[in-house]
Amino acid sequence: MAYDRPMSFGLGHGRPLDPAPGVVAISQEELGTLPDDILTNPDAGRIDPRQWFPCPDRRFELEIGSGKGTFLAQQAELEPETNFLGIEWAGEFCNFAADRIRRKREADGSFMHVRLLRADATEFLRWRCPPGICSVIHLYFSDPWPKKKHHKNRVVQHRFLLDAWKALTPGGELRIVTDHDDLWAWDQAHFGIWCEPGGLGSSPTGSIPPIPADVARELGALPAQPYERLDFNRPESAREGELVGTNFERKFRDEGRSFNAGVLRKPHMAIQPD
Repeated sequence: MAYDRPMSFGLGHGRPLDPAPGVVAISQEELGTLPDDILTNPDAGRIDPRQWFPCPDRRFELEIGSGKGTFLAQQAELEPETNFLGIEWAGEFCNFAADRIRRKREADGSFMHVRLLRADATEFLRWRCPPGICSVIHLYFSDPWPKKKHHKNRVVQHRFLLDAWKALTPGGELRIVTDHDDLWAWDQAHFGIWCEPGGLGSSPTGSIPPIPADVARELGALPAQPYERLDFNRPESAREGELVGTNFERKFRDEGRSFNAGVLRKPHMAIQPD
């Protein structure tokens, strides 16, 4: 295979990284640009990411914050019939992960079912992702943004939980792992609203912000209990004693940190929004 080769040298330790845009990494031509009327026509920018794969009718999973692509590579090897899209904002990490997948493809023709996208995953879910396509959304070791003034940057927000709910298939799961206790308390406070019958009508504790008006306007289309809370079952690709086996988890285990994990499942009988 021959690709145009945008290079990156940091994580590669002097070895050029080739993310193979348009082949492994999603190119700008594939993603397209958001239309000018996106705020008045929020569905105008939807694009079906399943069409980025050779077999678009397969089960589809999305990982938010793929880092170096360790989880993607491990899990995809065990699930060759599932398409995996990893979304990573940091360009260097996204290039490293895409280069990793490219090398596996070139070695033996495998991993055609894995692709990488450099983007803000929360914005992708809100403006790009069609409803009801994700069997699983993986969110592992997201940035805790520990300072209170930065809490608005945390991934788990009311808007994110709404957009994830829309993107999931009925029975689909949002799987979350973190080592940060304060972030986990923040997550749990949100789960208490989104996972309890009638919770969306309750007032949040002072530890998290109220449901924004733009989200509240859409809640009428949701069931009284949008998510079911489940225990976290480790994927088969995790090593003995690991939850998921990302680079962050292995680093944090060496530091003696503890971990929190949970699963939010969209009920099987949930009605998809139009």
